[in-house]
Amino acid sequence: MTGTALTFPTPASLGSLDHYIQAVNRFPLLTPEQETELGRRLARDNDLDAAQQLVLSHLRLVVAVSRKYLGYGLPQADIIQEGNIGLMKAVRRFDPERGVRLVSFALHWIRAEIHEYVLRNWRLVKVATTKAQRKLFFNLRRMKVRSAALSTKEAHAIAKDLGVRPDEVFEMETRLTGRDVALDPQPDDDGDALSPIAYLTDTENEPVQILERAETAENRTLGLRHALAKLDERSRRIIEARWLVEDDPATLQDLADEYGVSAERIRQIEGKALKSMRAQMGEL
Repeated sequence: MTGTALTFPTPASLGSLDHYIQAVNRFPLLTPEQETELGRRLARDNDLDAAQQLVLSHLRLVVAVSRKYLGYGLPQADIIQEGNIGLMKAVRRFDPERGVRLVSFALHWIRAEIHEYVLRNWRLVKVATTKAQRKLFFNLRRMKVRSAALSTKEAHAIAKDLGVRPDEVFEMETRLTGRDVALDPQPDDDGDALSPIAYLTDTENEPVQILERAETAENRTLGLRHALAKLDERSRRIIEARWLVEDDPATLQDLADEYGVSAERIRQIEGKALKSMRAQMGEL
């Protein structure tokens, strides 16, 4: 389908969310060949029409993903909007030569944008701060079988399933069920009031500390890039596939099959590359 634009039957007016969903469900799906051609046009020529066709043909995916996040009291239209931003980011980064369909690649970006939106708009006491806590945040409500407080047995079962500690499960349950507390409440009839504003001083985000953390992060990033650049192409590919992929990193056997060598040989190359990188980053 070289250079041929698809027809997307967008109605004249999208007056409601239902009309929008009906419209995107009528957009034609792409064949693998069409998707590859559009991806090449975007990568090669920065063809915005190709990018638009890739985005429009996958809007129904965002709608489907958005339905899983309706339990947080946020408008579905806003969730879809954030998911669409993730879809556009995925299209911009899509590489058709990797042999991976855009639908698989885009799921990560769509979910990431929606997760960030949910966390930004959830009450402050509910915001998860670590990767494990975020995993709990988005799974605990689904996994609870009843509305009452978790029992020790239930907490241990959930912790085992999600790979976290039982105390983290109890902590997240407290965040999910806790009431809002006014930052500077009015005193009661006795003149007493709990005032969190009096003791919630943030000592971790002073300007000097923020600058130091930013400089440290930048130095680490530059050091990593420098160390990777010193590796040969095969070593760099192994390190990136094994250590720098957030989801589904390659196994030793995967890379062994790719290069036609044994898994032990890949392990040796990986070990040598890591040793070299530590030395390079240590010097920096």
